[in-house]
Amino acid sequence: MLCIKDSHTDPYFNLAADEYVLKNFREDCFMLWRNEPSVIVGKHQNTLSEINIDFVREKKIKVVRRISGGGAVYHDLGNLNFSFIVTGHKENLVNFRKFTQPIIQALGKEGINAKFEGRNDLTVDGRKISGNAEHIWKDRTLHHGTLLFSVELPDLSAALNSDPGKFTHKAVKSIRSRVTNINEHLKRKMDILEFRDLIMTHMMSQDKDSILYHYTSEDIAGIEKLRNQKYIQWEWNFGYSPRYNFRKKIHTTDGNFEFQLDVDKGYIRNIKIFGDFFCKNDVETIEKSLTGIKHDKEAVERILTGFKFEDYFMSISIEEFIEGLF
Repeated sequence: MLCIKDSHTDPYFNLAADEYVLKNFREDCFMLWRNEPSVIVGKHQNTLSEINIDFVREKKIKVVRRISGGGAVYHDLGNLNFSFIVTGHKENLVNFRKFTQPIIQALGKEGINAKFEGRNDLTVDGRKISGNAEHIWKDRTLHHGTLLFSVELPDLSAALNSDPGKFTHKAVKSIRSRVTNINEHLKRKMDILEFRDLIMTHMMSQDKDSILYHYTSEDIAGIEKLRNQKYIQWEWNFGYSPRYNFRKKIHTTDGNFEFQLDVDKGYIRNIKIFGDFFCKNDVETIEKSLTGIKHDKEAVERILTGFKFEDYFMSISIEEFIEGLF
Protein backbone atom coordinates (compact mmCIF):
# COMPACT_ATOMS: atom_id res chain seq x y z
CA MET A 1 0.00 0.00 0.00
CA LEU A 2 1.25 3.47 -0.89
CA CYS A 3 0.91 5.92 2.02
CA ILE A 4 0.79 9.60 1.14
CA LYS A 5 1.04 12.53 3.57
CA ASP A 6 -0.04 15.38 1.34
CA SER A 7 1.19 18.79 2.50
CA HIS A 8 -1.04 20.78 0.12
CA THR A 9 -3.90 22.62 1.84
CA ASP A 10 -5.62 23.89 -1.31
CA PRO A 11 -9.02 22.12 -1.41
CA TYR A 12 -9.18 22.30 -5.21
CA PHE A 13 -5.86 20.46 -5.43
CA ASN A 14 -6.72 17.89 -2.76
CA LEU A 15 -10.07 16.93 -4.25
CA ALA A 16 -8.38 16.67 -7.64
CA ALA A 17 -5.68 14.46 -6.06
CA ASP A 18 -8.33 12.00 -4.86
CA GLU A 19 -9.69 11.63 -8.39
CA TYR A 20 -6.24 11.55 -9.99
CA VAL A 21 -4.96 8.76 -7.74
CA LEU A 22 -8.21 6.83 -8.15
CA LYS A 23 -7.97 6.84 -11.95
CA ASN A 24 -4.23 6.79 -12.57
CA PHE A 25 -2.76 4.48 -9.90
CA ARG A 26 -3.27 0.74 -9.67
CA GLU A 27 -1.75 0.32 -6.22
CA ASP A 28 -3.87 0.52 -3.09
CA CYS A 29 -3.32 3.89 -1.43
CA PHE A 30 -3.91 5.58 1.90
CA MET A 31 -3.76 9.38 2.03
CA LEU A 32 -3.85 12.01 4.78
CA TRP A 33 -4.48 15.65 3.90
CA ARG A 34 -5.87 18.93 5.23
CA ASN A 35 -7.74 21.82 3.63
CA GLU A 36 -7.77 25.51 4.40
CA PRO A 37 -11.30 26.74 5.25
CA SER A 38 -13.70 25.29 2.71
CA VAL A 39 -17.09 23.69 2.28
CA ILE A 40 -17.04 20.39 0.41
CA VAL A 41 -20.42 19.45 -1.07
CA GLY A 42 -21.53 16.04 -2.25
CA LYS A 43 -21.70 15.25 -5.95
CA HIS A 44 -25.49 15.19 -6.09
CA GLN A 45 -26.21 18.27 -3.96
CA ASN A 46 -27.51 21.73 -4.76
CA THR A 47 -24.56 23.82 -3.58
CA LEU A 48 -26.46 27.04 -2.84
CA SER A 49 -28.97 25.23 -0.64
CA GLU A 50 -26.15 23.73 1.47
CA ILE A 51 -24.15 26.84 2.33
CA ASN A 52 -24.62 30.16 4.07
CA ILE A 53 -23.61 32.15 1.02
CA ASP A 54 -23.11 35.45 2.87
CA PHE A 55 -20.87 33.92 5.55
CA VAL A 56 -18.93 31.94 2.97
CA ARG A 57 -18.28 35.06 0.86
CA GLU A 58 -17.43 37.22 3.86
CA LYS A 59 -14.89 34.70 5.19
CA LYS A 60 -13.57 33.84 1.70
CA ILE A 61 -14.32 30.16 2.29
CA LYS A 62 -13.79 28.06 -0.81
CA VAL A 63 -16.64 25.87 -2.02
CA VAL A 64 -15.74 22.66 -3.85
CA ARG A 65 -17.81 19.75 -5.12
CA ARG A 66 -16.37 16.24 -4.67
CA ILE A 67 -17.00 13.19 -6.85
CA SER A 68 -18.53 11.14 -4.02
CA GLY A 69 -22.09 11.36 -2.75
CA GLY A 70 -23.32 12.27 0.72
CA GLY A 71 -23.71 15.58 2.47
CA ALA A 72 -21.82 18.85 2.75
CA VAL A 73 -18.97 19.17 5.27
CA TYR A 74 -16.81 22.01 6.54
CA HIS A 75 -13.02 21.74 6.49
CA ASP A 76 -10.33 23.87 8.06
CA LEU A 77 -6.76 23.17 9.15
CA GLY A 78 -8.11 21.61 12.35
CA ASN A 79 -9.70 18.85 10.31
CA LEU A 80 -7.70 15.82 9.11
CA ASN A 81 -8.98 14.05 6.02
CA PHE A 82 -8.18 10.48 5.08
CA SER A 83 -8.65 8.62 1.80
CA PHE A 84 -8.50 4.94 1.00
CA ILE A 85 -8.24 4.13 -2.71
CA VAL A 86 -8.26 0.41 -3.39
CA THR A 87 -8.96 -2.14 -6.09
CA GLY A 88 -11.63 -4.69 -5.20
CA HIS A 89 -14.28 -7.05 -6.40
CA LYS A 90 -17.72 -5.95 -7.55
CA GLU A 91 -19.50 -7.51 -4.57
CA ASN A 92 -17.48 -5.66 -1.92
CA LEU A 93 -16.58 -2.29 -3.42
CA VAL A 94 -18.87 -0.40 -1.01
CA ASN A 95 -17.98 -1.06 2.61
CA PHE A 96 -18.02 1.87 5.04
CA ARG A 97 -17.29 -0.27 8.09
CA LYS A 98 -14.21 -1.84 6.49
CA PHE A 99 -12.52 1.49 5.81
CA THR A 100 -13.42 3.16 9.09
CA GLN A 101 -12.31 0.23 11.27
CA PRO A 102 -8.57 1.09 11.11
CA ILE A 103 -9.39 4.65 12.15
CA ILE A 104 -11.44 3.37 15.10
CA GLN A 105 -8.50 1.17 16.11
CA ALA A 106 -6.02 4.07 15.92
CA LEU A 107 -8.28 6.23 18.06
CA GLY A 108 -8.71 3.38 20.51
CA LYS A 109 -4.96 3.33 21.12
CA GLU A 110 -5.36 6.87 22.45
CA GLY A 111 -8.22 5.93 24.73
CA ILE A 112 -10.99 7.23 22.48
CA ASN A 113 -13.97 4.91 22.21
CA ALA A 114 -15.17 5.78 18.72
CA LYS A 115 -18.13 3.95 17.19
CA PHE A 116 -19.46 3.47 13.69
CA GLU A 117 -23.05 4.71 13.74
CA GLY A 118 -25.76 5.34 11.21
CA ARG A 119 -24.92 5.07 7.55
CA ASN A 120 -21.45 6.60 7.45
CA ASP A 121 -20.46 8.36 10.70
CA LEU A 122 -17.96 7.87 13.51
CA THR A 123 -19.07 9.17 16.89
CA VAL A 124 -17.72 9.66 20.41
CA ASP A 125 -20.31 9.75 23.21
CA GLY A 126 -23.04 10.14 20.62
CA ARG A 127 -21.46 13.13 18.87
CA LYS A 128 -20.02 13.03 15.39
CA ILE A 129 -16.26 13.21 14.79
CA SER A 130 -16.17 11.84 11.25
CA GLY A 131 -18.34 11.74 8.15
CA ASN A 132 -17.50 9.39 5.28
CA ALA A 133 -18.32 9.07 1.60
CA GLU A 134 -17.45 6.70 -1.24
CA HIS A 135 -17.19 6.74 -5.00
CA ILE A 136 -16.80 3.71 -7.30
CA TRP A 137 -14.84 3.93 -10.55
CA LYS A 138 -14.59 0.68 -12.51
CA ASP A 139 -13.04 -1.80 -10.03
CA ARG A 140 -11.67 0.93 -7.76
CA THR A 141 -13.15 2.38 -4.58
CA LEU A 142 -12.45 5.86 -3.23
CA HIS A 143 -13.41 6.09 0.43
CA HIS A 144 -12.69 9.38 2.14
CA GLY A 145 -13.63 10.80 5.50
CA THR A 146 -13.15 13.68 7.89
CA LEU A 147 -11.61 13.62 11.35
CA LEU A 148 -12.64 16.66 13.37
CA PHE A 149 -9.58 17.24 15.53
CA SER A 150 -9.62 20.94 16.45
CA VAL A 151 -12.06 22.45 13.99
CA GLU A 152 -13.51 25.93 14.60
CA LEU A 153 -16.98 24.63 15.38
CA PRO A 154 -18.71 28.06 15.26
CA ASP A 155 -17.43 28.50 11.69
CA LEU A 156 -18.57 24.97 10.81
CA SER A 157 -22.04 25.77 12.08
CA ALA A 158 -22.22 29.17 10.39
CA ALA A 159 -20.90 28.03 6.99
CA LEU A 160 -23.45 25.22 6.75
CA ASN A 161 -26.34 27.24 8.19
CA SER A 162 -28.40 27.49 5.00
CA ASP A 163 -32.11 28.18 4.61
CA PRO A 164 -33.44 25.08 2.80
CA GLY A 165 -36.97 26.52 2.80
CA LYS A 166 -35.97 28.77 -0.11
CA PHE A 167 -35.28 25.80 -2.40
CA THR A 168 -37.42 23.15 -4.04
CA HIS A 169 -35.35 20.44 -5.70
CA LYS A 170 -34.57 16.74 -5.81
CA ALA A 171 -30.96 17.11 -4.71
CA VAL A 172 -29.56 15.15 -1.77
CA LYS A 173 -29.88 17.13 1.48
CA SER A 174 -27.35 17.05 4.27
CA ILE A 175 -28.37 15.77 7.70
CA ARG A 176 -26.96 17.91 10.48
CA SER A 177 -25.51 16.17 13.53
CA ARG A 178 -24.12 17.21 16.90
CA VAL A 179 -20.35 17.28 16.55
CA THR A 180 -17.29 17.29 18.80
CA ASN A 181 -13.54 17.66 18.35
CA ILE A 182 -11.26 14.69 18.93
CA ASN A 183 -8.72 16.73 20.91
CA GLU A 184 -11.34 17.26 23.62
CA HIS A 185 -11.32 13.51 24.32
CA LEU A 186 -7.59 12.78 24.25
CA LYS A 187 -5.82 11.75 27.45
CA ARG A 188 -2.61 13.50 26.35
CA LYS A 189 -2.02 16.74 24.51
CA MET A 190 -0.96 16.74 20.88
CA ASP A 191 -1.38 18.97 17.88
CA ILE A 192 -2.97 17.95 14.62
CA LEU A 193 0.32 17.16 12.91
CA GLU A 194 1.22 14.76 15.72
CA PHE A 195 -2.23 13.27 15.38
CA ARG A 196 -1.71 12.91 11.62
CA ASP A 197 1.55 11.05 12.19
CA LEU A 198 -0.11 8.82 14.77
CA ILE A 199 -2.78 7.79 12.25
CA MET A 200 -0.19 7.20 9.53
CA THR A 201 2.05 5.13 11.82
CA HIS A 202 -0.90 2.95 12.77
CA MET A 203 -1.92 2.43 9.13
CA MET A 204 1.59 1.46 8.07
CA SER A 205 1.86 -0.98 10.96
CA GLN A 206 -1.17 -2.85 9.59
CA ASP A 207 0.54 -3.66 6.28
CA LYS A 208 4.19 -4.74 6.21
CA ASP A 209 4.38 -3.83 2.52
CA SER A 210 3.37 -0.20 3.10
CA ILE A 211 5.71 2.48 1.83
CA LEU A 212 5.65 6.26 2.05
CA TYR A 213 5.03 7.77 -1.34
CA HIS A 214 5.68 11.32 -2.51
CA TYR A 215 4.00 12.73 -5.59
CA THR A 216 6.29 12.88 -8.60
CA SER A 217 6.51 15.96 -10.81
CA GLU A 218 4.31 14.07 -13.29
CA ASP A 219 1.73 13.42 -10.56
CA ILE A 220 1.72 17.09 -9.55
CA ALA A 221 1.28 18.19 -13.15
CA GLY A 222 -1.63 15.77 -13.63
CA ILE A 223 -3.35 16.86 -10.43
CA GLU A 224 -2.88 20.56 -11.23
CA LYS A 225 -4.37 20.01 -14.68
CA LEU A 226 -7.45 18.33 -13.19
CA ARG A 227 -7.68 21.06 -10.54
CA ASN A 228 -7.65 23.84 -13.12
CA GLN A 229 -9.89 22.17 -15.67
CA LYS A 230 -12.51 20.88 -13.23
CA TYR A 231 -12.29 21.53 -9.50
CA ILE A 232 -11.78 25.28 -9.57
CA GLN A 233 -14.52 25.80 -12.14
CA TRP A 234 -17.93 27.36 -11.29
CA GLU A 235 -19.57 24.91 -13.70
CA TRP A 236 -18.52 21.98 -11.48
CA ASN A 237 -18.92 23.52 -8.05
CA PHE A 238 -22.22 25.33 -8.65
CA GLY A 239 -23.45 24.68 -12.18
CA TYR A 240 -23.49 20.90 -11.70
CA SER A 241 -26.30 21.28 -9.15
CA PRO A 242 -29.60 19.59 -10.06
CA ARG A 243 -32.41 21.81 -11.36
CA TYR A 244 -34.15 23.71 -8.59
CA ASN A 245 -36.78 26.35 -7.86
CA PHE A 246 -35.90 29.22 -5.57
CA ARG A 247 -38.35 31.44 -3.69
CA LYS A 248 -37.67 34.23 -1.22
CA LYS A 249 -39.54 37.20 0.28
CA ILE A 250 -37.95 40.39 1.55
CA HIS A 251 -39.36 43.53 3.17
CA THR A 252 -37.94 46.94 2.21
CA THR A 253 -38.86 50.62 2.50
CA ASP A 254 -40.11 50.31 -1.08
CA GLY A 255 -42.53 47.53 -0.14
CA ASN A 256 -42.60 43.75 -0.13
CA PHE A 257 -40.80 41.73 -2.79
CA GLU A 258 -41.15 38.07 -3.67
CA PHE A 259 -38.63 36.45 -6.03
CA GLN A 260 -39.29 33.17 -7.81
CA LEU A 261 -36.55 31.58 -9.90
CA ASP A 262 -36.24 28.44 -11.98
CA VAL A 263 -32.56 27.45 -12.15
CA ASP A 264 -31.05 24.73 -14.33
CA LYS A 265 -27.32 23.83 -14.46
CA GLY A 266 -26.71 26.90 -12.31
CA TYR A 267 -28.31 29.33 -14.77
CA ILE A 268 -31.52 31.33 -14.22
CA ARG A 269 -33.99 30.00 -16.81
CA ASN A 270 -36.98 31.97 -15.58
CA ILE A 271 -37.51 34.70 -12.98
CA LYS A 272 -40.60 36.48 -11.71
CA ILE A 273 -40.69 39.40 -9.28
CA PHE A 274 -43.93 40.02 -7.33
CA GLY A 275 -44.90 42.41 -4.55
CA ASP A 276 -46.60 45.60 -3.45
CA PHE A 277 -43.64 47.80 -4.38
CA PHE A 278 -43.83 50.82 -6.72
CA CYS A 279 -41.80 50.91 -9.92
CA LYS A 280 -41.31 53.58 -12.55
CA ASN A 281 -40.40 51.32 -15.47
CA ASP A 282 -41.65 47.84 -16.28
CA VAL A 283 -40.05 45.24 -13.96
CA GLU A 284 -40.17 42.78 -16.86
CA THR A 285 -37.06 44.50 -18.26
CA ILE A 286 -35.12 43.49 -15.14
CA GLU A 287 -36.52 39.94 -15.31
CA LYS A 288 -35.45 39.55 -18.94
CA SER A 289 -31.96 40.90 -18.18
CA LEU A 290 -31.42 38.23 -15.51
CA THR A 291 -32.76 35.34 -17.57
CA GLY A 292 -29.96 33.13 -18.85
CA ILE A 293 -27.22 34.28 -16.47
CA LYS A 294 -25.57 32.41 -13.62
CA HIS A 295 -27.40 32.24 -10.30
CA ASP A 296 -24.35 33.87 -8.77
CA LYS A 297 -24.11 37.14 -6.83
CA GLU A 298 -21.28 38.62 -8.85
CA ALA A 299 -22.94 37.74 -12.16
CA VAL A 300 -26.25 39.28 -11.04
CA GLU A 301 -24.52 42.40 -9.75
CA ARG A 302 -22.72 42.92 -13.07
CA ILE A 303 -26.07 42.92 -14.88
CA LEU A 304 -27.92 45.17 -12.45
CA THR A 305 -25.22 47.83 -12.24
CA GLY A 306 -25.81 48.40 -15.95
CA PHE A 307 -29.22 49.86 -15.12
CA LYS A 308 -30.12 53.20 -13.61
CA PHE A 309 -31.81 51.33 -10.77
CA GLU A 310 -33.83 54.23 -9.40
CA ASP A 311 -35.67 54.37 -12.72
CA TYR A 312 -37.17 50.98 -11.83
CA PHE A 313 -37.53 50.87 -8.05
CA MET A 314 -38.12 53.93 -5.90
CA SER A 315 -36.25 53.09 -2.68
CA ILE A 316 -34.65 49.67 -2.80
CA SER A 317 -30.90 49.51 -3.43
CA ILE A 318 -29.17 47.05 -5.74
CA GLU A 319 -27.64 45.38 -2.66
CA GLU A 320 -31.07 44.84 -1.07
CA PHE A 321 -32.47 43.56 -4.36
CA ILE A 322 -29.64 41.05 -4.76
CA GLU A 323 -30.26 39.74 -1.23
CA GLY A 324 -33.69 38.69 -2.43
CA LEU A 325 -32.15 36.43 -5.06
CA PHE A 326 -30.00 34.38 -2.66
